[in-house]
Amino acid sequence: MDITTLRIVATLASMACFIGIWVWAFLHRNRARFDEAAQLPFVQD
Repeated sequence: MDITTLRIVATLASMACFIGIWVWAFLHRNRARFDEAAQLPFVQD
């Protein structure tokens, strides 16, 4: 393997991780948890 092949593999792996995190963040079942976390700074003691 030369350096170019390693760069291609690293780029594809990074893109796959990015897309995986993006899909996980926008799944409907996570919405309630993220909405609750978004309101934490506004909750008063």
